[in-house]
Amino acid sequence: MRALLTFLAAAAVAGPALAGVPVVLKADPANVSGIVTLGDLFDGAGAAGRVAIAQRTAASVVLDAGVVQAAARRAGLDWDNAQGLHRIIVRAGEAALSAQGAAQTASVSVNPSAGAPAAASRGNVEVLTYTRSLNTGDVVQPTDLAWIKAVAAPAGAPNDADSIIGQAAKRPVKAGAVVLVHDVGVAQVIKRGDIVIVTYEAEGITLALEGTATASAGVGEVLAVENTTSKKIIQSVVTGPGQAVAGPAAVEMRNTHQVRYAAR
Repeated sequence: MRALLTFLAAAAVAGPALAGVPVVLKADPANVSGIVTLGDLFDGAGAAGRVAIAQRTAASVVLDAGVVQAAARRAGLDWDNAQGLHRIIVRAGEAALSAQGAAQTASVSVNPSAGAPAAASRGNVEVLTYTRSLNTGDVVQPTDLAWIKAVAAPAGAPNDADSIIGQAAKRPVKAGAVVLVHDVGVAQVIKRGDIVIVTYEAEGITLALEGTATASAGVGEVLAVENTTSKKIIQSVVTGPGQAVAGPAAVEMRNTHQVRYAAR
């Protein structure tokens, strides 16, 4: 997630060419093909209107406004979101509804309220779904998720997309499937058997040693490393690919990681 925010920040200041062509959000966004594009959302999108940003697998799909704004910027468009919208609901176009044999056309609205998705009309709720199929180990990106309306949210469904973005799939998932919190976990940057450099810092003293990972782990997770020379096991916390810390730095790293995820 941090890497994504850094990328978006860089894109926003990369130069005049990325300033973007001003566009206006359509009052009644609709989609026929099932692949939602920037042209379905914005008037004046031009050639960038062909850029796909989500998949609609039901009568409507609810998009995160921040993700849409970032996708538009990358495509050379500038949507200022002056209304401060948080959700954009795109309905199926009339042709799509007829093809599906729908009895009535679903209404479209934009939900400006922050926080977890609110209950929809007729007792429906919004649930998070995958817009593409993921393999085990794939890291979830913002464009891989979309909100749709469902009769009820299953047990284990997340209340927000931020808790899923940046995590890695624990098993293969199919496009259109409802997202469950146990689908994902911390992305593993060290695999069992990898060589790991463990750094120990305390009271101005810095030591580093080489060891072998006894298991796979992601950033912020505790990892037992076997010292290559002494064969002793060192409890450490992963800081990146092939890197870990032990001692006071490990405690601080672990606490920081837990607080960051609890805040999502």
